[in-house]
Amino acid sequence: MKIERFEDIQGWQEARELAKQINELTRRDPFKRDYGLCSQIQKAAVSIMANIAEGFDRQSKKEIIRFFDYSSASSAELQSHLYVAFDQKYISEEDFKEAYDQAKKTKSLINGFIAYLKGRKNNYIKFFDPIIKTAIRQHNSTG
Repeated sequence: MKIERFEDIQGWQEARELAKQINELTRRDPFKRDYGLCSQIQKAAVSIMANIAEGFDRQSKKEIIRFFDYSSASSAELQSHLYVAFDQKYISEEDFKEAYDQAKKTKSLINGFIAYLKGRKNNYIKFFDPIIKTAIRQHNSTG
């Protein structure tokens, strides 16, 4: 399957799921009353998706990588915010683990895509989604 739209990128799909999780968590009491943290963590979640989409539409590989790097960094930021939410008892240990693991999975997919774009595909092949694996196989069989 060829990646024709940013929505085809598994990292973006996982980021979308992460944003849904974060929005659900931040709607709950007492988390929703901490407007500052709610805003920060929601913005980080949305930033992951947005930077993948924006990067996908860039014209050079260097720019694509730059925006995917931003997306990866937003994933780390979100993970850090999750610690604050957990420490403040806004979320349960189970909620923390689920959201943290989703952020980790998303970040791994993004970093795998970056590695592929940089030509280091073998270092991160385990993180690639099936679409990327297919693209790599097609590329290797033709070149």
